[in-house]
Amino acid sequence: MVVLVTGASGFLGSHVLARLAASGTLALGLGRDAARCAALEAAGHRIIRHDLAQPLDGACDPRLDRVERIIHCAALSSPFGRLQDFVAANVAATLNLVDFAKRQGTSRFVHISSPSVCFAFRDQLGLTEDTALPDPVNHYARTKREAEKLVLAAPAVHPVVLRPRGIYGAGDRALLPRLLKAAKSRPLPLFRGGKASIDLTHVDDVVDAVIAVLTAPKEAEGQIFNISGGEVLPVRRIADEACVRAGLKARWRPMPLLPAMLAAGLMETVALRLPGRPEPPVTRYGLGLFAYAQSLDLSKARRVLGWTPKISFEEGLDRTFATGVA
Repeated sequence: MVVLVTGASGFLGSHVLARLAASGTLALGLGRDAARCAALEAAGHRIIRHDLAQPLDGACDPRLDRVERIIHCAALSSPFGRLQDFVAANVAATLNLVDFAKRQGTSRFVHISSPSVCFAFRDQLGLTEDTALPDPVNHYARTKREAEKLVLAAPAVHPVVLRPRGIYGAGDRALLPRLLKAAKSRPLPLFRGGKASIDLTHVDDVVDAVIAVLTAPKEAEGQIFNISGGEVLPVRRIADEACVRAGLKARWRPMPLLPAMLAAGLMETVALRLPGRPEPPVTRYGLGLFAYAQSLDLSKARRVLGWTPKISFEEGLDRTFATGVA
């Protein structure tokens, strides 16, 4: 059995690839970043460089003809950007991969989605997988929702969708680095008296969930599963403890939420008109994470996949900062 891991040059994909290789599974990584792909090859991994916005088949690399299972980690994950970029990376790429999976007759297609599809500017605790989805808060949420639909509409590829929340760990280039960068440059916003909370997920727990899906019973197919660390922690505590590990002291500034949201919306509008469309220092989605309480119900993953989170936030930080945060 050959397992194809897309997004292998990214954070989660590289961890999945390493776990499969360590278990003796014949894994083939697919990625776009030339330098990271070269580093993976130097480490002994089988790698194909390819942009999934383009069709995928054996003509790209004959090793693809042996693929039997797929783990789709590749995505453009950002709170800001052009819609066409998200469509290319998250929708067109997923469609091309599903088409490839149909031709291959894959026995399991694991699609990594995101709880961002469920995010709304309000408190949402204990969300289940069948909770009605709100209007998308940004292009990332919109296109990840479309990608989920594409995968679940293809029962022939035996799809399973995972929605892991806030992945962090060694090699993280998004969640904790963004937080620490903000803490270095300015006081962090304290909205609604510090009521915001969230359940993050260490990358090793996510990889465990992916491995569980590969061997899960047929009952799992066509299903969506929430994945998180299972601890609903105050955002203020998360930021304070991460900053301490990084040798920083987080500064907090109580702020009214509505004016901050209006200002962030204005910054997004201006940024879209600037050359290169740079991400603004503050986005509405980013402020929402500091304003609202949110968590996922994990009972379905426990029941069907036999998976449960193992790594506490404290242990997760120990593992992350033992090797540094990129």
